[in-house]
Amino acid sequence: MIVLIGLFGLAGLASAQQIKIPNPLAPGGVNSFGDLLLKIAEGVGTVIASLGTIMIIVAGILYLTSAGSPERMGKAKTALIYAIAGIAIGLAARAIVEIVKNIMGA
Repeated sequence: MIVLIGLFGLAGLASAQQIKIPNPLAPGGVNSFGDLLLKIAEGVGTVIASLGTIMIIVAGILYLTSAGSPERMGKAKTALIYAIAGIAIGLAARAIVEIVKNIMGA
């Protein structure tokens, strides 16, 4: 019994090394969850803005090939409006995340 108490008493002297897990996202400038959300928003915003640009071209082609049909011209105009809205949202993605962060107090 005395031997066990002695061994448990000495166990505190044997200090184990602390395990430190490095931040895998630190080289990209991400040190917090908010920074991660901003990086994701920037990436998604870039993709959305690029797709919006492509959709403007598609809307132009739809308008040119409508051959005067009011229905097809309406579809082309609707596609153009949605493409412009997509570009606006894509460009404002970072600002939207910042506004949500401020509202939540993060």
